[in-house]
Amino acid sequence: MSEKLTFQYVISGDDFTRAGEASSSVKNKLKQLGVDDAAIRKTAIAMYEGEINMVIHANGGMITVTISDTVIEMILADQGPGIKDISKAMQAGYSTAPEEVRSLGFGAGMGLPNMKKFSDEFQIESTPGVGTTVTMKVFL
Repeated sequence: MSEKLTFQYVISGDDFTRAGEASSSVKNKLKQLGVDDAAIRKTAIAMYEGEINMVIHANGGMITVTISDTVIEMILADQGPGIKDISKAMQAGYSTAPEEVRSLGFGAGMGLPNMKKFSDEFQIESTPGVGTTVTMKVFL
């Protein structure tokens, strides 16, 4: 693959039945392209965690995935409430998820830490009241 492939996914807020569809789609595309299993696993986990965060906290958003010979880049952008304290949000176990979300088995406070853990490069920008953009890269 000498050219870049770009895919965009609209994530619906509060729709847990469809949460994970975008990361599954990317995982399947990467398999078809013959990408290394370890890179597929990292990408799928990082993107799934981000997708769930968008559903829980941001009323959805847009994920843009660009695949090249050297990197898989995922940009997750939302117009949600933003993150007031990013360093606190990055702590394993810290969660602002409501109780009804936790009762579904989500909101354990591992989303952002896992996104960072399973990506080779991780950047988060957030403005309260405006939204959050997370950029993750997995190198091939």
